[in-house]
Amino acid sequence: MDRKTRKNLKSDKFAQEVTTIWDWIAEHQKEVIRYGSIGAAVVLIGVGIFYYQRHQATVREDALAAALRIDNASVGANPMAGMLNFPTQAEKDQAWQKAFVEVASKYHGTQEGAIAEMYLASQADDQGNLAEAEKRYQDVMDSAPKAYASMAALALAQAYAADGKLDQAEKLLRDYIAHPTVTLSKDEATVELADIIAKKNPEEARKMLEPLRTSRTAISRAAVQSLGDLAQQPK
Repeated sequence: MDRKTRKNLKSDKFAQEVTTIWDWIAEHQKEVIRYGSIGAAVVLIGVGIFYYQRHQATVREDALAAALRIDNASVGANPMAGMLNFPTQAEKDQAWQKAFVEVASKYHGTQEGAIAEMYLASQADDQGNLAEAEKRYQDVMDSAPKAYASMAALALAQAYAADGKLDQAEKLLRDYIAHPTVTLSKDEATVELADIIAKKNPEEARKMLEPLRTSRTAISRAAVQSLGDLAQQPK
C-alpha cells in the first residue's frame, strides 16, 4: 500500500468518525432541544473530544506499528516477501533508533510511548548500557499507564540485579509483593525476588518458592525451575 493510499484511508476514517457526531445528534434531538444551546454545545464538545481522542489513538498506534515494522525488517540483498528491508544492519539500526525515540518522546505517557520506551530500554540493556536501561525503565514507571509501569518495574529490578544493585532490586520487588498489579502479580514478583536473593540467602529464597511450586500454573513451573537452580548451588 503506497503512502498516498494510506493517507487517504486515514483521512476518510477520521471524516467518517466526525460525521458520526452529527448522526448521534440526529438520534438525540430531544435531548439537545431539552438542554438548549448551552447543553448542545457541551454535548458537541464532549462527543468531539471522544472522537478526537480516538483519532489520536489511531495516530499513535500507526506510529508504533511503523516502528515495529522496522524492528521486524530483514537485512541484505534478499528481502523477505511482505517485509520491510534494509541494505545493511547499520541502516536498519539507524532507522530503528529514530522511529522508537520519536514514538517514545512524542507520545510520552501513553501506552504506545511506554512500549517504545521499553524497547529502547531493552536495547540499552542488551548492549550493556545498564544506566540508560535503568533510566528508561524508571521513566516508564513514573509516567506510563499502570499496566506498563509494573512491567517496567520488573524489568528494572532485573536491570538492578545485573548491575549489582541487589538492595534496590529487592526493595522494588518487595513493594510489588505488597502491592501487586494486573501485570505484575504477587507470585511473579516473589519468584523474581527469590531468584535475586538466592545467592546471599538461599534458605529464604527456598521458603518463598516452596508454596508456589504446586499451583500447576506458569508460576509453579517458574518456581520449580528456580528451586532446581537453588539445589545446584554450592553448599
